[in-house]
Order: sequence, then structure tokens, then C-alpha cells
Amino acid sequence: MPSNEELLSRAQRSIPGGVNSPVRAFRSVGGTPRFIARAQGPYVWDAEDTRYIDYVGSWGPAILGHAHPDVVRAVQEAAVHGLSFGAPTEAEILIAEALIARLPSLEQVRLVSSGTEATMSAIRLARGATGRPMIVKFEGCYHGHADSLLVKAGSGLLTFGNPTSAGVPPEFVSHTLVLDYNDSAAVQAAFAEHGSRIACVIVEPVAGNMNLVKPAPGFLETLREQCTRHGALLIFDEVMTGFRVGPQGVQGLTGIVPDLTTLAKVIGGGMPVGAFGGRADVMAQIAPLGPVYQAGTLSGNPVAVAAGLATLRALEQPGFYERLGALTARLAQGLQERARAAGVAFSADSVGGMFGIYFREQVPASFAEVSASDVPAFNRFFHAMLAEGVHFAPSAFEAGFVSAAHDEAVIDRTLEIAETVFARMREG
Repeated sequence: MPSNEELLSRAQRSIPGGVNSPVRAFRSVGGTPRFIARAQGPYVWDAEDTRYIDYVGSWGPAILGHAHPDVVRAVQEAAVHGLSFGAPTEAEILIAEALIARLPSLEQVRLVSSGTEATMSAIRLARGATGRPMIVKFEGCYHGHADSLLVKAGSGLLTFGNPTSAGVPPEFVSHTLVLDYNDSAAVQAAFAEHGSRIACVIVEPVAGNMNLVKPAPGFLETLREQCTRHGALLIFDEVMTGFRVGPQGVQGLTGIVPDLTTLAKVIGGGMPVGAFGGRADVMAQIAPLGPVYQAGTLSGNPVAVAAGLATLRALEQPGFYERLGALTARLAQGLQERARAAGVAFSADSVGGMFGIYFREQVPASFAEVSASDVPAFNRFFHAMLAEGVHFAPSAFEAGFVSAAHDEAVIDRTLEIAETVFARMREG
């Protein structure tokens, strides 16, 4: 069988960087990415048949664990009837009804094929519905790779952003205002200056793309209040948190109702599905009813929808989220205790089935604080854990994920390995 190194060398000849998504390349941690051959439950196996306890979980969708039998069965049953039709199906209605029933903020929903499509379309819809050009986002929050979202903060409190990707002209982000996450005063100042031109605020209500960062008390409330006061739309990007942190996402945990919500990951059960939805009067602006155009050949793909429906049904089992949250907290708290016992500067946090680990004394509340973490220490930890059979995200700026298949024995085994790794880190 080919080794991971051989596969990477081969892949680099036909795929840029040898990967189809940048973080998979291990560039931030160094070394060779693991080419996954199969997965089951809480484990993945690489091309060399090495088994790893997996805390990547396909970056969130594998909430039930890998290759869950109900999801696999649903995919198989759907596939025999055809892979794609480019026409409406009853299954599309079923998943739309399921999403609306679970999220009170959704009155109507449109299916797409990815989280990037969902956020891109929601922002276009917000601009079309309000007739305004400007959007507000927060540094460290990632909302997909649409041009107007590939932007970093400017040099001042209320400056507009600059492109962070080649190929994005500056004028494409000239209407994107970038603020600090959890800075309510900056939000109020932005609306005071630009309120009549702001179409929407888009936010990860619990950030997962700068590692896990929770909203500070009053932050989301400020977003809701300012959007309502100034006639802007509030978009919760729950691509990562939707059905991952609780049965109604972050909006269920906080009681804050956005105007639009974007979803992906869990609602596809590992297949490519995304969605955006919200108030019926806003959704009525989408074609064919309204002037805002959005379309997709594979939107509502029957095989992907089948996987999503099977996943959503499995999440309804009594106590699912209580158990998942307890397992995730057991991991986060256990890692923190063992690191601190070894004298390693470390903290950890969790919400639902998501967790964050940080090589700093305190849990961060902003992108700047995450950036102040000891990244070289994380890289050493990452490789030491990988060598012992534990697969974390290959970046200090990514959240981790626990699935229902991670039982206490799997968590405790992870903590045993981590205790040894932290001790070695202390010794240098």
C-alpha cells in the first residue's frame, strides 16, 4: 500500500499543494498530511492502515460518528433511485420542513450545496432586500470564500477591509466593514456612522474558525438591537454550530432570533448540503418570486438530502445533546487539568459537541487573543498526539469536534495520551 508521503508526492503533481482544501496540507503545523482510507465511529484509518481517534469529524458534520449505519443505509436507498434529477423532489420538502420545525427563526429555506453558497446567497439576499451595499463581519470569523468575505480588518476602528486573497479586487471588499469579535462598542459606533447603508451583519454566533470563541455577554444582543434599530438584517452563520451545539443551534441557546440563518455540515450528515433561510418576507425576494437571483444544479441533491434527514432524525433521541455536551466537556476539562498539572500554559473550552484548545493561560475572547497563543507549542502537541494515534485539527486556529461515537473510554484514552505528551513538553 502507498505511504502518506508517496500519496502526497503523487497528489502534488495533479492537485495544487496536493490537497483540495488548504488546511489539509499541514502547512501551519508542518509534516505530511494523513490520507484517510476509511472511517468508522470515532476512528479514521490512514493509507498506511494506522488508526487514529478523530476529533476533526470532517470539520463538524460527523456528529453521529463516521459511517453511521442509519445514514449509510439512507444514502444507499436513495442512490438506487438516481443520483441527481435537476428537478423538485419530495425529499427536498421533507428536509425543509424538518429545518423549519427545529429552528424557530426559519419561516422558509432554500437548499444549496455548501456553506460558502449559503453565506454568499444570504448576503446577496440581504443586500437585495434592503437596497443597501454595506455588510459588517468580524475578524476571525470565516464565512466561506466568496470574494466580499475574504477580507481582513483595516488599520482603524471603523476602516474598511483589505482583500486577504489574490484575485479579489479591492473594490470587491470596499463595502465590507470588519470589526473585532465581542466588541459591542465598535458595533454601536459602526451603526452610528454607517447605519443607513448597512444591509446586514453576518456573524458566527459561536466562532469556530479562529478556534472556539464564545460570544461575550451582551454581544449578540447588541447585534440584534442595532440591526433592528437601523433596519439591517442579522445573519447567524450556523454552518458549523447548527445542530452541533444544541437542537436549535446557538439561537436556541441564547434566545436571540436572527433574520437569516445559514446552515451546512450537520444537515448533510457528511454529504455536500447547505441551506439559508429566515423570515418569509425576506425569502420572498429570492428568484423565482423576487429579483435576487440564486440557483444551483445540485441544490437539494436527493442522495445528500437523504443523508441529512437520517442525521437529523438520529439527533432526536432523548438526551442526545446532554450526553454529547458532557463528553465534550470531559475532554476539554481533562486536557486543561493535565496540561496545567504538567506546568504547560494551556486552557480549553467547549459548547455542545465543539471544543477549543489554546496554548495560553486564559480562554480567548477575540481573534487577537487567539493569535497571542503559543502556536509552536500547539504544533508540538499536535504532532506528538498524532504520533500516538490522536487526530486533532492541523491548525491552532480551528475548533475540534466530538461525536456521539466518542464514548467515555475513547475520551479517557485521549486524556491518558495527552498526559504523557504534556509531561514530555514540560521536559522540553
